[in-house]
Amino acid sequence: MTVDVLTIGEALVSFRSPGPLMFGAALTPGLAGAESNVAIGLARLGHSVEWLGRVGDDAFGGEAVRTLRAEGVEVDRVVVDDTAPTGLMFLEQRTADLTRVEYHRAGSAGSRLSPEDIDLVDFEDVRALHVTGITTALSAPAAATVQAAVQQASAAGAFVSLDVNHRARLWARDEAAAALRHLLPHLSLLIASDDELDLVSTGPEDEAVAALLGGRIEQVAIKRGADGASLFTSEGRVDAPARRVTAIDTVGAGDAFCAGLLSGLLDGLDPAGRLDRAAQLGAWAVSTYGDWQGLPRRRDLGDLATHRPGETIR
Repeated sequence: MTVDVLTIGEALVSFRSPGPLMFGAALTPGLAGAESNVAIGLARLGHSVEWLGRVGDDAFGGEAVRTLRAEGVEVDRVVVDDTAPTGLMFLEQRTADLTRVEYHRAGSAGSRLSPEDIDLVDFEDVRALHVTGITTALSAPAAATVQAAVQQASAAGAFVSLDVNHRARLWARDEAAAALRHLLPHLSLLIASDDELDLVSTGPEDEAVAALLGGRIEQVAIKRGADGASLFTSEGRVDAPARRVTAIDTVGAGDAFCAGLLSGLLDGLDPAGRLDRAAQLGAWAVSTYGDWQGLPRRRDLGDLATHRPGETIR
């Protein structure tokens, strides 16, 4: 059975604190992980999505799988590893504008992702594959899995997207650049923040993007935070401003952007329409709490544009 999007990565349990991490702090657990965030965002918009990864044989791993399944994400090929725990991350809200993240994922089940874990995937049945630089950073086996997946998906004719998603806590920029550039020959879409583009290309932005589009890559999306986003294709460049919303939680905004962009592609929207949907989902993410909890259903699309700030829909 064909799936619209397959995404591969690590699902973690995040513990959020409304203030500093300290004894007695209130911690709220929830599902986190860039690829699982994208999977949920796409599933909520009605697309068929599968998430593939490893979780520990523990309560957290079971809850991660249960949550994804409840959100409509296919999880039948998830590997339950009884030799490693599900990864953890802790987020503390230091100020209204500053969130700090601490990872406890070294040796996690997710970091043990292996090329053998994708042996049963028939990429002929996958319309699009989405991966991120985060999983590539976790371990050599995880990086090898991402490399194998993009190669096989590309060879099968699937659309392949990569979100650079550089995490300085996981690896240095030179390590990231060396690993991610190996993926470029197999990509259809590259997504990067404006401060990540130099990891995969060189020169001023227009030159760096032109060099990327000269290969297999058909589209390059640049996320600019509060300054909006741009999408470059063979048809040229389109820009979209960031939606004017009250930002209360920026974690997960980039993943929401990716989900919106892929959704627009699957729906056959033109470049401007794709970028607009990506900007919409990014706005939903930053104006609601949680990595993915506030992401919209298809019926919600457009609400941010048609209603006034602070309005109650009755």
